[in-house]
Amino acid sequence: MKGYWIVLGSDVTDPDAQLWAPIAEKFGAKLKSLDPGAVLKEAETTRRVVVVEFPSYERALACYADPAYEEAKQHALKASKRELLIVEGDLA
Repeated sequence: MKGYWIVLGSDVTDPDAQLWAPIAEKFGAKLKSLDPGAVLKEAETTRRVVVVEFPSYERALACYADPAYEEAKQHALKASKRELLIVEGDLA
C-alpha cells in the first residue's frame, strides 16, 4: 500500500531552503496536486497543503528517518511552520 506525507504549513519565508529534489528521487516520492478550488477552513497558521506520495508506507517512513532528510528538515523548519502526517493508504 502507498504511503503519504500530508504537510500543513505556513507561508514559506525562505524559498532557498529547498533540498527536496534528490531526496524525493531516492525514495520515489511525487508531489500530488490538490484541487485549486479547495477552501481551507478552521486553520490558524496553515496556508499551504502539500501531499507527497511514496510507492509504499515503508518508503515514506524510511524517507523521514533518512539523514539527508533530517538535514533538509532543519532548513524547512526555519523557512516555514508546519505539521507533517505520515499515512498509509491508496488515494484516488
